Amino acid sequence: MPMSVWITCFAASWIFSLSPGSGSVFSMSNGLNYGFRRGYLGAVGLVIGLWAVFLAVVVGLGVVIQASPIAFNVLKWAGVAYLFYLGLSQWRSKASPITLGQKEKARIGALEIIGKGISLNLINPKGYIFMLAVIPQFIVAGLPLTPQYLAVALTMAFTDLVVMAGYTGLASRVALRLKTESQVNTLNKVFGALFMVAAVVLATFQQTHS
Repeated sequence: MPMSVWITCFAASWIFSLSPGSGSVFSMSNGLNYGFRRGYLGAVGLVIGLWAVFLAVVVGLGVVIQASPIAFNVLKWAGVAYLFYLGLSQWRSKASPITLGQKEKARIGALEIIGKGISLNLINPKGYIFMLAVIPQFIVAGLPLTPQYLAVALTMAFTDLVVMAGYTGLASRVALRLKTESQVNTLNKVFGALFMVAAVVLATFQQTHS
């Protein structure tokens, strides 16, 4: 891949990662509830899910989704349901004051939080459509495909891990200042509402055709 093409890919990846969405809400929610070290495992799950979506598009699933309204709608409504479930769970979660050195944060298992991150990206149809739209822009005809695909996938993973570290860290620092159940409960409801809003936005997302 020529350096000029990679630089364009690098810049586009930052824009994609920084754009507010379910991934950023998920990362901030994790930082709030579990602290940075445990919460950041969610970002690892997001990247694994991102790679899975990337691979699916590369091998042709993106074409199937684009061509089949039924396949798209199944994926779309699964994503809506999952996001709404995450939001409702966050909204109803029991609040407790957060203090420095609290060890009760890490109640969720590492595999569970990683799995949630993977699922969040796997069931988001916007991710498939986005990948289908942008991947060809960074592929140079006539050059070996595998190294180019690998470069794009690693670039996107790098920017996502950096950005989600920022979201998770920001939320975890805010959480350290929370001293009452009322404050924690309010933020839980805010994050829960954001997830449910994301579900509504996802429900209105329409597949586009060229």
